[in-house]
Amino acid sequence: MARAFETHWPTPLEGVVVTRYGHAVPCERIDVIEAAHPVPDDASVGAATRILRRVEGLHGDDLVVALISGGGSSLLALPLPAVTLADKQQLNRALLASGATIGEINCVRRHLSAIKGGRLAAACHPARVVTLAISDVPGDDPIDIASGPTVADPTTIADALEVLRKYRIEPPQTLREVLGSAAAESVKPGDARLARAEYRLIATPQKALEAAAEVARERGTTPLILSDRIEGEARDVGKALAAIGLQVAAHGQPASAPCVLISGGETTVTVRGEGRGGRNVEFLLALALALQGHASIYALAADTDGVDGAEQVAGAIVTPDTIERAIARGRRPALDLERNDAHAFFAALGDQVITGPTRTNVNDFRAILVTAPSDTRRAPA
Repeated sequence: MARAFETHWPTPLEGVVVTRYGHAVPCERIDVIEAAHPVPDDASVGAATRILRRVEGLHGDDLVVALISGGGSSLLALPLPAVTLADKQQLNRALLASGATIGEINCVRRHLSAIKGGRLAAACHPARVVTLAISDVPGDDPIDIASGPTVADPTTIADALEVLRKYRIEPPQTLREVLGSAAAESVKPGDARLARAEYRLIATPQKALEAAAEVARERGTTPLILSDRIEGEARDVGKALAAIGLQVAAHGQPASAPCVLISGGETTVTVRGEGRGGRNVEFLLALALALQGHASIYALAADTDGVDGAEQVAGAIVTPDTIERAIARGRRPALDLERNDAHAFFAALGDQVITGPTRTNVNDFRAILVTAPSDTRRAPA
């Protein structure tokens, strides 16, 4: 985003952006910082501090362009006073392992941040702020994209505390004290400091699904876009979408084969075991178990930024013989699912999808291909 922006911006500019380690591209007029994701580190704090300093002392005729995309909640991390980075890291890990939705996680993050929940835009006042955003969240709610540093936050401290109660997360005492104070409240709708803030979505999960659907049509396969906002436990979503695929194969409903079931959104994983995790691969392993080796059904699921969970792996594929091949290699698929070890499962098969950094993020992408009966003896192109 930064390189494209400076390439097309005709007048002088200066700026700072932060991205994940290994995902930077060279820019001439914009400084690029790398930091950690999904748990923030010192570089995340340094980047947020530097960005806030860059917008100090602006005037009414200044223009701030905020380039916002997925991952910003971790990459742009600046704890409130009295909150340590170690406290935020501990809480982030607990939330990520709890099965909480991204909206719930970001609600907590906003109320412990000195830059999210509208605080960055407020710091730019009285300058004009234009946000160009790529959505990576179900429903494209601006407050959840990077935890909304440039938009007003309708949620409250009470909402953040309810998330912690719901998932039985006991934060460090310092965090609980901060969440009990007015300092943790974010910038609310109607705040005069955000009167000159504009927000524009320039890419969304739905646009990605529509592009994939067009590719399917060009190849003679009927696309069915199920939803761009599917959430829930990854293994439960896997079983549910497997049932739809089996319905297509058995009864031609809701479409006849060949067809591809396309969906986006962001599932969650409640960590129970000691495996390597990954919501897309956990979805696929549950799907493969539910399909029971059906000869007509193939699947792919991946995170569009090239990283599923904490692994440098985008996702994986499922074929009719996935479970059979895994057992032949000594894997125990049901146990791998129970241990949240789907990355190891698909690595053993050589069926991982590894793209490297894509430098964009429009959430997860899932495609379940149901082939016509005459096509079941060959893999799809």
